Amino acid sequence: MSAALAEKTTTSFHRGHRGTGTDEAVGSLFQPDSLLLKQYLDTTRRKIVLEPEKRLMLAILKDAVGTFQADLFAANAKSSRRFEQARDWITETDGDWVFSFANVCEHLGLNPAYVRNGLLRWMEDQLANQHRGAPWARKLVVG
Repeated sequence: MSAALAEKTTTSFHRGHRGTGTDEAVGSLFQPDSLLLKQYLDTTRRKIVLEPEKRLMLAILKDAVGTFQADLFAANAKSSRRFEQARDWITETDGDWVFSFANVCEHLGLNPAYVRNGLLRWMEDQLANQHRGAPWARKLVVG
């Protein structure tokens, strides 16, 4: 492009936009994009409905956390064993199998260390409350 043509193009561009205000130019940035219904549904379905493997991983995580919390103050040997299994699965840091705690969390978009630390902190708080004689806490049965 020659220098004269570039100058003419630039000048006409600026001259054409002098009449429009900055608000109008900025406002055009925030105009809604048109979106086909199929594109919208594909996007929302992908976010709402998990793949079967992820649903299984979520079910495993929910079961382990539920067991960990419900059976902390186990009243019998079976509940105590379930708590220990859940605790061992959650605290295992070198598991490389597909359904290890770290892999499940990572596939679900969670930070395994953050979730693990939060659960362990919750357990410490519950044990401290039980140790202080909190009236709602059951006694810990060591089997």
